[in-house]
Amino acid sequence: MFFVYLLQSKKDKSLYIGYTSDLLARFKKHNLGLVRSTKARIPFRLAYYESYSSRQDATHREHNLKLRAKALRQLKDRIKHCLEV
Repeated sequence: MFFVYLLQSKKDKSLYIGYTSDLLARFKKHNLGLVRSTKARIPFRLAYYESYSSRQDATHREHNLKLRAKALRQLKDRIKHCLEV
């Protein structure tokens, strides 16, 4: 199983999108400051995740969310009550 996840920084409310095969371990790494790209924005909360059977589907979805503003905007609209403002 593979996961596409959306983290929200409790520090500055910014969002981070990623994918992993072990969601719990990856979330812990983010909050321990072991991920260079998110280290300055810890702590994080898991705002949203999706699960996929294949790595290819997960990476495709992550790519779409990161590079296509409309896809991210649609997701944020759908989960707006889960995001802190």
